[in-house]
Amino acid sequence: MSDIQDSEANLPPERTPSQPANPVKAAASTSTSAPPVAAAADASGAAASTPASSAAAQPADPAPAAAAAGTGHAPSPGGAGTQPQSGYSALPPPPHHAGDAPWAQTWRFLTARLRQLSDKAGRRVMQRTLKIGVSARIFHPESGSKGLRSKTLQYLEESIAQWVMSRDVLVFMIPTVNTNGLVHPSNIRLRDYAKHLDGLVLQGGADVSPQSYSQAATRPEWSGDRVRDMYELELLHEFIEAGKPVLGICRGCQLINVAFGGTLYQDIATDVPAAIPHVNDQYDSNTHALHFPQGSSLASMVKTENALVNSIHHQAVRDLGRDLSVEAVSGPDQIVEAIRYRKAPFVMGLQWHPEFHRAGGSELLDCTPILDSFLRAARETRF
Repeated sequence: MSDIQDSEANLPPERTPSQPANPVKAAASTSTSAPPVAAAADASGAAASTPASSAAAQPADPAPAAAAAGTGHAPSPGGAGTQPQSGYSALPPPPHHAGDAPWAQTWRFLTARLRQLSDKAGRRVMQRTLKIGVSARIFHPESGSKGLRSKTLQYLEESIAQWVMSRDVLVFMIPTVNTNGLVHPSNIRLRDYAKHLDGLVLQGGADVSPQSYSQAATRPEWSGDRVRDMYELELLHEFIEAGKPVLGICRGCQLINVAFGGTLYQDIATDVPAAIPHVNDQYDSNTHALHFPQGSSLASMVKTENALVNSIHHQAVRDLGRDLSVEAVSGPDQIVEAIRYRKAPFVMGLQWHPEFHRAGGSELLDCTPILDSFLRAARETRF
């Protein structure tokens, strides 16, 4: 007789052979409506009354049955080959990318690394010291002179360089270029300066030649500097094409107007008799009031409606060039004092000399907000 048959022979009288031999499983197979505590008590009582010979009929690993009894859920039917359900909670799902192919994980890693390097490079570029170019004044040789006066000189006035450098930027004077030079030939062009510098300042100096806006000089002393005009017009064009900001001062303001097809008063006192004196023997001590038209972006920079500026010029904007807007005029006679090119982030001309204004001075307009706006545009367009 097998162990199972022997166990059935020794069952108590009230138990029939059809009942399960394992009391724990019997407790687990009761209806789910029965409380788990009652099922556990019944299982303990049955275990106490079961003869020792029935131990051979118990399962080798009682853990699944105990788990089922503890939870009050019956194991899945299906015979000895069916594994009982576990009482433990399900494991969390794998990460979202755990099943991706290796190349996909590698690509994500590389893109994240490239993004990190790009952000780092961007921060370094934004923190790099700005490099601002200033156009050169030109001294032409004097007939019969010796030494330096017999040479062509290109120079930078100290005040304009110091004004720009006051905001901790590097200043470079941009010389004229001559690709046809026989003594010292070079392949460097003005566009190379526009490519590597962050902005351009056109400094003051000699008159703009009437030839540059298709007119003839009404007096010989107003013939201007045609050579410098050609050099600065090309320089202005290259910086605008490169998307770099430009700030024109005095002559530079007039040149911006001419570059876009505008014309000039060759002499304010002659062409506009009712105008106030815009130049006299006081030089940079000569001043006048400034007025900003409605909607002037320059007014929003300096945050004032009226100001006092120096006046050291006898030429001025007459016919406004295309795509230019008037940003300021002189109060008494409405002579144009500032212009802006509307189709570029920052191309502005000032008729007065901001480098002669003391920052924070109580009398003349503080022009450092204009310089700051110009340098901010240089940072934003340096890419």
